[in-house]
Amino acid sequence: MYPIVRFAKDSFRTARMPRIGLFETHVSRHLCWPWDIDPWMELNNGRTLTLYDLGRIPLAMRTGLIDTLRREGWGLTVAGSVVRYRRRIRTFDRFETRSRLIGWDNRFLYIEQSMWKTDGECASHALFRSAITDRNGIVAPERIAQAMGVDPVSKPLPDWVEAWIAAEDQRPWPPMQDDLPPVA
Repeated sequence: MYPIVRFAKDSFRTARMPRIGLFETHVSRHLCWPWDIDPWMELNNGRTLTLYDLGRIPLAMRTGLIDTLRREGWGLTVAGSVVRYRRRIRTFDRFETRSRLIGWDNRFLYIEQSMWKTDGECASHALFRSAITDRNGIVAPERIAQAMGVDPVSKPLPDWVEAWIAAEDQRPWPPMQDDLPPVA
């Protein structure tokens, strides 16, 4: 279930925070509740992705992207992600999520997020490919930047992001049905 109460609380809190620049980092603080854990008593990987939402949406609010989406009638969607998990977050552990836009290409925005434990260790790191959409499909990032009143030319994406994009471009879509086992 989506954490509506957390989302409402974070949205309320974020609305009172100062705006940040397009490439600045938004920091949000969280607590791992008992309903966030898996059978191994640690933060569930699916819930991790949901909690990353609670960093991306406030980031979009603070940079002014949400205002632009509302004004233009656009939507926001995740078009891909990759997560690296390294340290456990357990029940009642406090942690912070750091979220920042790192740039865009001709179709997608790339957002980097990480979760940090109170002892300073990074628990996970994620890269999200996000798209802005309208009735006709994906809105070009240059158009989004212009609507926000910022430079339509992205700063260069890091090499590791470019490598991930290249790897994703080689991945077949739709998936090859011949590679799947028969349905029983």
